[in-house]
Amino acid sequence: MTLTFVFLDGIGLAPASADNPLAQVPMPAVHRLLGGPLTSEQIGYRDHLLLTALDTCLGVDGLPQSGTNHVALLAGINAPALHGRHQPHFPPVALRPLLAERSLFRRIRERGLRVAFANVFTNSYWQAVASRRLRRSASVIAAEGAGIDLRTLADLKQGRALSWDITGEGLATRDPEAATIEPISPQLAGERLARLAIEYEFVFFESFLPDLAGHGRLGTHGVREALTRIDGLIAGWLDARRQQDNLLITSDHGNIEQASTTTHTTAPAPLLVIGPLARHLHHVRRIDEVADAILQALPAISQ
Repeated sequence: MTLTFVFLDGIGLAPASADNPLAQVPMPAVHRLLGGPLTSEQIGYRDHLLLTALDTCLGVDGLPQSGTNHVALLAGINAPALHGRHQPHFPPVALRPLLAERSLFRRIRERGLRVAFANVFTNSYWQAVASRRLRRSASVIAAEGAGIDLRTLADLKQGRALSWDITGEGLATRDPEAATIEPISPQLAGERLARLAIEYEFVFFESFLPDLAGHGRLGTHGVREALTRIDGLIAGWLDARRQQDNLLITSDHGNIEQASTTTHTTAPAPLLVIGPLARHLHHVRRIDEVADAILQALPAISQ
């Protein structure tokens, strides 16, 4: 049994409305799966399928932010409370050692299971980190702390890695090193993600498309394009999955589900689980409970 964890930054779970793109943009794979859109009306547990809502505020005033909530998701700690506030963008310096030490990646590897981080990282990315134009994200800190090899353009060319934007179009446009990379369909990206589970018990992939689109940074049609790609990724994974494969999709805070604002929201994050492991995760109610819930389900994964 395997688990693929897809982290989608900036998706909240809200009621269907004219202001909720998740209810308005056609997402046929999601509709077939849930019997409707990815909205709060579909919350519930069916056989091998779970949709529930996760608190993202964690008892701290203000709008949830990525810097602390990424740590909460990956380390299973109430990072905003420990930090004293919600912090945007990147993990607080004081919490980075804790993240590296108790990340989900590290603790899964300590149980003897194989872990893959599916995202590609180019030389340009590492140069930006070295020159401090970029800081390491929570996922990179967690992966390095767990001793996980991060994937390169060679892996991407071989179909063993994915670009954060799913298709690779943004990567090819913005990174000269990747200019020769041919973009792929969202469906093919999902199939490649599913195939990684043949070699690994735990696969992690993250995309920031919904948050960028929700902030209005991807243009007029950015929200529709982001949701279309996500739906295609899910469709491709569903087509290529094996019976024992599981998919877990969640987020860190709301954003894209409210078209009338370009800020984050206090909406809960969706927890969508497809596969036999769904029955092990129905009790999760907060994003800082996800990591420990996955760890508790490891006996089932390792069988």
